[in-house]
Amino acid sequence: MTSNYHTLRLILGDQLNASHSWFKRKDEQTLYLVAELKQELTYVKHHIQKVCAFLASMSEFAKALKASGHSVHFLDLDETAQYTDLESLLLSICKQYNIQRFEYQRPDEYRLTHQLKTFSSQLNIPAFCYDTEHFLLPFEEINQHFHPNKHSTMEYFYRQMRQRYHILMDGDKPHGGQWNFDKQNQQKLKKEDLSQIPEPLIFSNHVEGIITRLQRNQIPTFGLIQSQLIWPINRQQALHLLDYFCQYLLPSFGQFQDAMTTQTPHKWSLYHARISFALNAKILHPLQVIQKAVAAYQLQALSISIAQVEGFIRQILGWREFIRAVYWVNMPDYAQKNHLKAATPLPEFFWTGDTKMACLRHALTQSLEYAYAHHIQRLMVIGNFSLLTDLEPEAVESWYLGVYVDALEWVEMPNTKGMALFADGGIVATKPYAASGNYIHKMSDYCKDCHYKVKEKETESACPLNSLYWRFMDKHRHELEKNPRIGMIFRNWDRLAQDKKDAIIQRASMYLANIDQI
Repeated sequence: MTSNYHTLRLILGDQLNASHSWFKRKDEQTLYLVAELKQELTYVKHHIQKVCAFLASMSEFAKALKASGHSVHFLDLDETAQYTDLESLLLSICKQYNIQRFEYQRPDEYRLTHQLKTFSSQLNIPAFCYDTEHFLLPFEEINQHFHPNKHSTMEYFYRQMRQRYHILMDGDKPHGGQWNFDKQNQQKLKKEDLSQIPEPLIFSNHVEGIITRLQRNQIPTFGLIQSQLIWPINRQQALHLLDYFCQYLLPSFGQFQDAMTTQTPHKWSLYHARISFALNAKILHPLQVIQKAVAAYQLQALSISIAQVEGFIRQILGWREFIRAVYWVNMPDYAQKNHLKAATPLPEFFWTGDTKMACLRHALTQSLEYAYAHHIQRLMVIGNFSLLTDLEPEAVESWYLGVYVDALEWVEMPNTKGMALFADGGIVATKPYAASGNYIHKMSDYCKDCHYKVKEKETESACPLNSLYWRFMDKHRHELEKNPRIGMIFRNWDRLAQDKKDAIIQRASMYLANIDQI
């Protein structure tokens, strides 16, 4: 016999916050719904590890919630196959359990927010939306700090957040005498540094059942997966990964946060924490992560410098909160932006990694193998190439959203459309993050064994990034030369003889015309 419940509470796959106030009190009349749903697995094509990580984490969360005494209705993909979308599932559950009240936490994606708001307005029972109790800038305050289609400076926002939460502060002054220690970081890994990098902490989570279920329900995925899932899928594992980072990786994190190398294939994540999936699924809370890092810094003051911990905290307290605010204040119009009118189709090698460019090959192959690349690989290798070759923003965005284990639209869209592609015209970044091969050479060893020559611009063996960079700058000169951050670059271009310029542009055009063979 089916029990009746008064209230149905929906928990989405990225709302696995065990500390939410919903769970403070047990109520026999409240039913929690956690469901695998085809709708959420097919709006873009996802990496197999991303899908497995979210579904495994949802299952773990449902079990933990049930073990703590709550009534939980968990439905796997086989059990929800009959439902066309989230609305039809919810209506069925409400009818099945004679639900009198529907509650949900505000989704972090506009798509789902609109869907649930519309659904709630059409219900014949009361429906209520609650905060996820996760982010450090309250949703209601976003419009006080950010305005649609206007650039806001992340640094000032970050300082306000430091003050608000009293993180790395000595009274009203920043600890260490300055707010930002970026200039002390961003170093390239030298040969002697490589042996010091710790092995990444990985997990052995069995997901064979999930993979079989995906195949049975014909869910399209891409990328590779080993026999076991390496990502944390519950709070215990996520905390273990955070502790590992604070003890072994944080001492060198800031110094090498932008570095890239092909020389350590088994240490592919270098000094990065790899907790972004656990954060974005809300298994970990950002303030908990920040406080752990600060505590480690205070405990290991001799091995962890202020530059290392500040660089890490800026990513979470500054950039992560900043990006989320940019997303919400500009949606839904933000999704359609294509400021540079880029329209080149996505090359096939984004799905295979099969390119002669060593930097791109390594970043893409790592992404396909681990559903992971660090921020410079995403921005200055894959993103930079996408920018310089005018790749169509929606296609690039869908690829980013699908490939990375931590990718959710609220964080992926502004990072891709705004930071990497400058498709928002400067809402996120004050300039396009365009770079020639020299930047890759400066921050990595990618160029060492590449098919192309990083010092050459117009020859047959020239690094494609060099000619593509100058073609991009020349094409958009009317807009970019007014930008005080990059306007002076055109002096270097203007010093070149016309025949040299023509040869560079011609080389870039050849690469663009044969982009799949680069």
